[in-house]
Amino acid sequence: MERTVAADAAGTRLDAWLAGALPDLGRNRAKKLILDGRVTIGGRTIVEAKRPVKPGEIVAVDLPPPVAPEPQGEAIALNVVYEDDDLIVIDKPAGLVVHPAGGHETGTLVNALIAHCGASLSGIGGVARPGIVHRLDKDTTGLMVVAKNDRAHRALAAQFADHGRTNDLERGYKAIVWGAPDRPQGVIEAALGRSTRNREKIEVKRGGAGREAVTHWRLAERYGATAKPVASLIECELETGRTHQIRVHLASIGHPVIGDRAYGSGFATKAGLLPEPARTLAATFPRQALHAWLLGFEHPVSGEIMRFESPLPADMAELAEALGAL
Repeated sequence: MERTVAADAAGTRLDAWLAGALPDLGRNRAKKLILDGRVTIGGRTIVEAKRPVKPGEIVAVDLPPPVAPEPQGEAIALNVVYEDDDLIVIDKPAGLVVHPAGGHETGTLVNALIAHCGASLSGIGGVARPGIVHRLDKDTTGLMVVAKNDRAHRALAAQFADHGRTNDLERGYKAIVWGAPDRPQGVIEAALGRSTRNREKIEVKRGGAGREAVTHWRLAERYGATAKPVASLIECELETGRTHQIRVHLASIGHPVIGDRAYGSGFATKAGLLPEPARTLAATFPRQALHAWLLGFEHPVSGEIMRFESPLPADMAELAEALGAL
């Protein structure tokens, strides 16, 4: 598919121009096509989304074949913690996206669940999110519960919507962060919303803007000198469930999660102050050091209180051990 740049478009970013020339794409999709090497100008592949276009240039787009509208089952290994006729609890690894979305149409947890559970997954979440009642970020590890029928989905969704205020839902996380709070515990109450500068990020909102977000935290362990710890292990419990809530809230009090490129990049140089092996582990940690270690809820059919715990994954355990030796 080819389009010619008009004179009045001179200087427009390539991704923005492409989204305008092909409205069905959208800017995010246009940017991904560019980064994937599917866009050429004058026969030369362009991988810079911000490159300005010039009048008369011929832009060609190699559109990939359409993806099936419904996700298909894929043989992806799952760490199943518990399973019965109504639900399944899994321990999600880092790097696994929960459900299909732009840029991640396959290889997701949903694809794995379809293969594992077959047609039994609840359909309330829609064709792209069967059984999904809550999510974890791609690079956050830990416990998730998925509904296997509509009755279970409705009951679990109600518990997650209440966030444990009036029911037995528990969601506990462990995060290894830069520095350490000067108190043993606390509550972060700061509304959150999409960043006005970068729509892919979340930020604290002031003056009544944003959505309510409440995180309870407890200092579990300090690493380094008592007077000035270099890092710490913090346990968090959610009173609300906003996108990136723990990551943004901890960064807002000056203790971003180690490895969090989105919200803690300004602290990356601190790794250089550490001795080996902690220096290399902290500097190269490939993801945010955040793990959903505790999940508790009322069984949607039997009424039994279910409670599951997951140990720190190997990468976080190795980091914690190295920091603990300081």
